[in-house]
Amino acid sequence: QVQLVESGGGLVQAGASLRLSCAASGRTFSSYSMGWFRQAPGKEREFVAAISRGGDTTGYTDSVKGRFTIARDNAKNTVYLQMNSLKPEDTAVYYCAADPVLPRIVGGRVAYWGQGTQVTVSS
Repeated sequence: QVQLVESGGGLVQAGASLRLSCAASGRTFSSYSMGWFRQAPGKEREFVAAISRGGDTTGYTDSVKGRFTIARDNAKNTVYLQMNSLKPEDTAVYYCAADPVLPRIVGGRVAYWGQGTQVTVSS
């Protein structure tokens, strides 16, 4: 079992930055690829970003490329999502995800989910 706890969400104005954190406990963190997803009101949950077990490979959905950066610290069992130039359309609940296989994260078929943290961007 892997437990994932997100933090760092909040209410910000458009153009601001936030950094989300996801702390993992349980089995060896470095054995898992990690990802971030988001779900806006009335919409399906969507993939945002993913990072490989060693951190050498990352991927992003087109709408956040150049603004968001995913990173991980295996010594701290933590994955981060640095979000810059936030827009109102980034408003959503952001979820952390873990799976041993990176392509499964991109496809939304992950083994473990966090409970989510709310990000609200006002215009």
